[in-house]
Amino acid sequence: MSERRPSPGQSRPPPAQAAVTAPVQAAYQRYAQQTGKWIKGYAARGGTVHCGAGCFLCCDMPIRVSLAEALLTASALNPEELRRMAAHARTVQENARSAPDEETFVERHRQQVSFCPLLDRQTGACTQYDARPTRCRDTFSAFPARYCGAGYWESLTRREKAEYRREVARTPGTDGELHFIAPLEHLSEPVWTAASRSMRQAWGFEVWGDFWTLTTLAADAPFMEHIQAGKARAALKRAATLGLAHPVTLEIG
Repeated sequence: MSERRPSPGQSRPPPAQAAVTAPVQAAYQRYAQQTGKWIKGYAARGGTVHCGAGCFLCCDMPIRVSLAEALLTASALNPEELRRMAAHARTVQENARSAPDEETFVERHRQQVSFCPLLDRQTGACTQYDARPTRCRDTFSAFPARYCGAGYWESLTRREKAEYRREVARTPGTDGELHFIAPLEHLSEPVWTAASRSMRQAWGFEVWGDFWTLTTLAADAPFMEHIQAGKARAALKRAATLGLAHPVTLEIG
């Protein structure tokens, strides 16, 4: 029988967190403008972005975020969505505790932890699209969606893998190794910088980790009270009480 854990508090992040979240929101807006301009130019040069409505095969990937981003997501969720995020976070914790290495962690995350609870599996749409974190905003594929699916690479023959590498190498916008569009990831770096700076200025330290773990903690009043007071050790202890303090999924410092 698994150990029972106390349930996280379900209060919204206080208005005082605006000092942390506002710079990230502004960075999101700038990124959206830059992305739209870049994609328009990419299309004019003959490039194709294959991501679109109903495309969701990347939604089972692990996601690293800042607590600043997680606060924005948590503030948009209703109690039922927060409950499902917390349940997902606990599954992530179980995977982190038992995975012998990062490769296994990622593989099991995709195949066993599976899709984000904010994904509508019937429509393939994100139910909180406007509150999605940076990694969900900057992941774009230059290849059809099937290439993003868990296990697709493993299903290819040696000849097909060789052809994939050749095709990636000659496709504009990739880094020459994977089919994701590298410039759109690079354009998001100011979001990370804004999150890092705002957290350090407001709290004296930064908090990074797993998306579902941090979103759950962002909605937990005791955890956020410790963070707001600059008490990193007390915040980590609260996260441990909730069973959400594995070093793979939570970094405070």
